[in-house]
Amino acid sequence: MKSSLVLIAATAFALAAAGPAYAGDAAAGEGLAKKCAACHGADGKGKKDNPAIAGLAEAAFVQAMNDYKSGAKDNKAMARAAKKLSDDDIANLAAYYGSLK
Repeated sequence: MKSSLVLIAATAFALAAAGPAYAGDAAAGEGLAKKCAACHGADGKGKKDNPAIAGLAEAAFVQAMNDYKSGAKDNKAMARAAKKLSDDDIANLAAYYGSLK
């Protein structure tokens, strides 16, 4: 019995530590992406010195945007852009860019 409780607790902890699910709406993200196109291209494949974001995993996109918002990643233009976005906006953009190949 005691080992079952430990297993249940460990499983619950592991699921909580795995991070949030990203349930973004790609269609809503597509509308938001128009502002990103100036630097990342209309197709998200990058432009000049700006990286490609098309096909980026949702979790990686969300982490990067949150890092720009918090200052953990240093890029003034991205920090300004990220701070204007809600968590839902970021999830929607992540779903959109993640859907591109």
